[in-house]
Amino acid sequence: MADPGWRSIGGSATAWFVAPSQVQAAALASRIAELAPGSAVDVRAGGARVRLDSAEHTAAVSAAASDLGLTADPGALQRLDVVLESADPAGAARFWGSVLGLDPADRDPALLIRRSDEHRPLRSRIHLDVVRPAPVVAELGLGAGVGPYGVRQADPEGNEVDLLPGGPLGEGAEEWWAVFSAMACYRTDSPARLAAAAADLVAGTGLPLLVDVRPDLVVLASGKAQWEDGVCGSAAAAPALPTRLQSAARDLGAVADPQLPRFRQLFLDAADVAAVQAFWTAVLGYVADERPGLTEIHDPRRLGPVMVFQPLDPAEEDRRRQRNRLHLVLTVPEDAVRARIDTALAAGGRLVDEGRVVDPEGNELVVTSG
Repeated sequence: MADPGWRSIGGSATAWFVAPSQVQAAALASRIAELAPGSAVDVRAGGARVRLDSAEHTAAVSAAASDLGLTADPGALQRLDVVLESADPAGAARFWGSVLGLDPADRDPALLIRRSDEHRPLRSRIHLDVVRPAPVVAELGLGAGVGPYGVRQADPEGNEVDLLPGGPLGEGAEEWWAVFSAMACYRTDSPARLAAAAADLVAGTGLPLLVDVRPDLVVLASGKAQWEDGVCGSAAAAPALPTRLQSAARDLGAVADPQLPRFRQLFLDAADVAAVQAFWTAVLGYVADERPGLTEIHDPRRLGPVMVFQPLDPAEEDRRRQRNRLHLVLTVPEDAVRARIDTALAAGGRLVDEGRVVDPEGNELVVTSG
């Protein structure tokens, strides 16, 4: 791409602009709404990720960012998706399409289903957690779940997902849902205005707010467990913030869509949690949650999915040797592929073939430029 700050990621011209505040990142979203109305902008405390359908407007967006004092950092660009290998792709698609639902905000990792006739009878060491509003989960009619929490469902081939029902956040924030992340999704013809209002309201609180701006849609979210007492920011400000954001959205004529809130995270079972966690932390450029007893890692910019590691009994030799039906695909800029593979190998990974590495326990990652 001619503009040095942009790269092609997942078929989109993509850039990350570093911003000193979320207010300035939201200001860029407002400018982009005028320059390229069909774009996707993820507004964060540290900057804004911009995705365009084509490279036509990259120069104009870069100029707008420069006017606001923002600089591009192409080293921050990546996308993590999940691949499911299935002997019955049509059946798998029906199940997973129902469980995951539509994602018009394109904010979660995609689940790509590919045909495979290799028989793998055991439970994969990689699985998904999905949290959606309780009424939405009930409407799916999947029946009683299994597992230790009674929420585990499986597709026709036995590939599993923990599908958890989320509840409303509380009085005064009826349009918000607790789906591991506090979240509200608003349909609006003024998405950039709502993003700017949200950034103004969170300024000075020290609380994180993820603002995903799409044509006619804004998703507001806390990030997983980020508004809990003692995590960050002012604990006293957390309960009032959703109410203030809800009022601002209503003042702008935005309408909440209760079908859309959802949260997805990736679970990896590991006999040596520390080694597997260290691998994925390094190769993804993630950071570990430092709270006691947690094994989670997350994208420092809160753009990619959370990953959680849970102990697998080392005595389960059959399952440890099994090749997963699920594997992950990491898309990075073309000029970053080799360095990312080298990082994976230095973190205890093993190269299987070109672009494909496995972690210390055999979980697969394809590193590609798309």
